[in-house]
Amino acid sequence: MRQRTFTMLKPDAVKRRLTGEILARFEKRGIKIVAAKTLMISDDLAKTHYGEHSDKPFFGDLISYITSGPVFAMVLEGDDVISMVRKMVGATNPKEADVGTIRGDYAIDLGRNVIHASDSEASAEREINLFFDESEFCDYELPDEDIIYE
Repeated sequence: MRQRTFTMLKPDAVKRRLTGEILARFEKRGIKIVAAKTLMISDDLAKTHYGEHSDKPFFGDLISYITSGPVFAMVLEGDDVISMVRKMVGATNPKEADVGTIRGDYAIDLGRNVIHASDSEASAEREINLFFDESEFCDYELPDEDIIYE
């Protein structure tokens, strides 16, 4: 089933110049990037995005961290892309993330875990709409799409 998901490289990934390496992993897997941009997240957007954690003790640190530098937000598309990307990203805690996953290979600690990826269709839709307007999407075919999605 063709889906879209929201993924965001957090400030530590951007500042450590990991954007290209991580994008290459998605592209090599056959995932299509249909929207992408670098931005500084405002406090209001951060609080809305992470609203489900507002009652947790780490909420303030999370907001400070995600607004501390540029992020690279993107919308990825592919068959069952939500679960595929979550597997590629790895466990939230880098100490539990398998080697070969993005967090297992690049993340340093739980507070600096490099990447965010939507965990469900509902989250993906909500997060995509928070960060992107419909006019920012590119609809195109990959030259090898018929091989990837036979």
